[in-house]
Amino acid sequence: MPIIYLSPSTQENNYFVTGGTEEQYMNLLADKMIPYLDASGIRYVRNTPSMTAASSIAASNAGNYDLHLALHSNAAPESKYGTVRGSIVFYYPNSSKGRRAAEIIADGLKDIYPAPNLVRAEGTTAIGEVRRVRAPSVFLELAFHDNVEDANWITNNLDAIARNLVLSLTEYFGIPFYEAELNRTGMVDVSWGVLNIRAQPNQNAAILAQAPDGAPLTILNRSNDWYLVNYNGIIGYASGDFITIN
Repeated sequence: MPIIYLSPSTQENNYFVTGGTEEQYMNLLADKMIPYLDASGIRYVRNTPSMTAASSIAASNAGNYDLHLALHSNAAPESKYGTVRGSIVFYYPNSSKGRRAAEIIADGLKDIYPAPNLVRAEGTTAIGEVRRVRAPSVFLELAFHDNVEDANWITNNLDAIARNLVLSLTEYFGIPFYEAELNRTGMVDVSWGVLNIRAQPNQNAAILAQAPDGAPLTILNRSNDWYLVNYNGIIGYASGDFITIN
């Protein structure tokens, strides 16, 4: 199953024109994303407000992540303060995976941002969290916190934005999106052999683990005839034909 490095802003001195800070609201957004990530089986490691961009990059590079996602809000130059709006999803130009993730996220945001024509994906080499990370990376400038309309849009729509971002992540990873965890207990029920736990809900997906008959499982969600399960800490998909729900 995919794993991301989730990096909400640590910029505590960037103030929203409506009150609060970039660090505060991007961490609240990350908080809102967690239940959707858990429900959809996307694992994550997250930075902390005490970290910096440099230490977040180092922590990301110390792991093996399928995507690095940085959450930020934007600010216009002083001469244009309060007059600029829009969402920009940055990626490293040489990263095809980063570009694909950025384009999917930008397309998703167009569905909920009030001015979809102002949402775009853009390549850059100027931002450390796209240039210096090993994983494919997306650096999201969600909207302009110095603009009243944009600041209000962020603060009033955190859950909708979180849902939208995780929906885009599931599209990028090619897995189903779930609103909430089912969290039922179950048991492997095979007449012979083992039950394959796979990376995606299809018979050709990579096998992550194999569970013997009678093994307990936690069923996180269901997609048609497939269950998203947790088997001994390994999260993946298993055929519902060979699971009995307790």
